[in-house]
Amino acid sequence: MSKLKYVILVGDGMGDFPVPELGNLTPLEAADTPGMDFIASHGRTGLVQTIPEGFHPGSDVANLSLLGYRPEKVYSGRSPLEAASLGVNLKDGETAFRCNLVTLKNGAEGLLMEDYCGGHISTEEAAELIDELDRKLGNEKIKLYPGTSYRHLLVFRGDIDGLATFPPHDYTGQNVEDLWHKYQAVPALSEFMSASRSILSAHPVNRKRENSGLSPANGAWLWGEGTSPTMPTLKEKYGISGSLISAVDLLKGIAVYAGLAAPDIQGATGYLDTNYAGKVAAALEALQEDNFVFLHVEAPDETGHQGLVDAKIRAIEDFDRQVVRPVLAGLERGHDFRVLVCMDHLTPVSLKTHTAHPVTFALFDSRQPEQVNDLTFSEKSGESTGLRLANGEEFFRYFLGKAS
Repeated sequence: MSKLKYVILVGDGMGDFPVPELGNLTPLEAADTPGMDFIASHGRTGLVQTIPEGFHPGSDVANLSLLGYRPEKVYSGRSPLEAASLGVNLKDGETAFRCNLVTLKNGAEGLLMEDYCGGHISTEEAAELIDELDRKLGNEKIKLYPGTSYRHLLVFRGDIDGLATFPPHDYTGQNVEDLWHKYQAVPALSEFMSASRSILSAHPVNRKRENSGLSPANGAWLWGEGTSPTMPTLKEKYGISGSLISAVDLLKGIAVYAGLAAPDIQGATGYLDTNYAGKVAAALEALQEDNFVFLHVEAPDETGHQGLVDAKIRAIEDFDRQVVRPVLAGLERGHDFRVLVCMDHLTPVSLKTHTAHPVTFALFDSRQPEQVNDLTFSEKSGESTGLRLANGEEFFRYFLGKAS
């Protein structure tokens, strides 16, 4: 096993557009990020295209690219990856769906997607709701599995021809009446979504949340469907193995197929209150034995979806202060290393959803500390260098030092 350590640190959705209220800086430019700035100023910075042409700019596709895969060759849908993280093996004829617990509201113009994440409901509260839905609505065609916070899994056995689904985070604050009716293409799923509203609205968990001034998780929204993919492990593809550390089931599922360990981190929530210290400790511990760690933090993406400028700046600064700098400090006490910081996609606060723009990365090699420049880590820095990688395979080979 090589003594050289390889680390990728991902601030999900950190990238953004200039924000007028920040003097046309992006949240990344406005944030205080000395850790990421060190990597940019002592390493090499560029852009990578994580979303292939024609693909929806989802975290599934983007993170597959960051792990060196070509989604065009291996991607079969988001939810099969999440199923793998929960230990659910899809059989022939089964389709996995992400089941978001959302907040829906009836308005004068129809059904409103008030909150795609049910007020960031806790995992414990959500488990009660999903168990209740499975008990009352589960049958030979439908089975539910609880995940983390608002993110859950539904496995459907049957034909879904003609079905179109829609990521709820793309429609925050919007009328989704027409989208809701499109689910009628598969009556069993439409009936599940309709029945879930009355069950969830009446549940004591949501009554208690409303009494406490919190958003109720009063709807179950299905999307991200797919069947089991076929893909090589990173060991088979690049000769490298290690761990992937994330609070998000999607990323843990990618780890299963990539042949990476995916330890459960107590208190990892995928939001601003996540257990950063636990993630860092797990990463440094994994590097005692393995030579690769991929550490993912979801909070910048979540705040981008909410359109919260100040919260996104905080999420970026937390990522830098509580992840990037401690990981750098830990690495400097051990073997030589290559550490790369990046995002998977942009999640502009003005759009509240993802874009397919190429994303900035910065790579530092401890064996080449003399490479010093005046760059900070930002969207503009990525554009300024002229270094552009066309896809995930080029990116990962570059990260490993197998391409110039």
